[in-house]
Amino acid sequence: MKELGQYLKDTRINNGVSIDEAAQDLNIDSFLLESIEEGNTRAFKDVLSMKEKVKDYAKYLGLKPEEVIDEFNDYLFEKTSKISLQDIIDAEKDINKNKQDIKKISSPYTIIKPKRKNRKPILYGLFLFALLVLIVFLLFQLLRPKKDKTTIELRSKIEGDYFEFTK
Repeated sequence: MKELGQYLKDTRINNGVSIDEAAQDLNIDSFLLESIEEGNTRAFKDVLSMKEKVKDYAKYLGLKPEEVIDEFNDYLFEKTSKISLQDIIDAEKDINKNKQDIKKISSPYTIIKPKRKNRKPILYGLFLFALLVLIVFLLFQLLRPKKDKTTIELRSKIEGDYFEFTK
């Protein structure tokens, strides 16, 4: 990355552009441009944001951004391919160990309570039982024998009133 950064710096100087001028034109902090030129990858929050800044910087300097990004990708491959599989496994173990240690250390106010049993089957059972009782009650009300009522209506032709008699 230092070689790529030096190449970008030399190009900037040959173009007669100061670091502050380039930072202002690109709307990038001058510290980040200096970090690119020095090959300081730690100044960026992630590799993708650095890659975008390098691409924009190369375009600004009149270079072919594709070629510069290819060089950047070669740097990334070279850096990441040097990490052994054992180092990755060890780092993963350390992460898991730290997670276990965090669980062991806790205050009484942050103790994780055990989960309650799933109460949904009980609620569904109670609901079905109540529904069954309701259905039986309604069927009983509909099917029970009714008392015999005979209604006789008499109409008075003279007064035009209705009289209702129930036997």
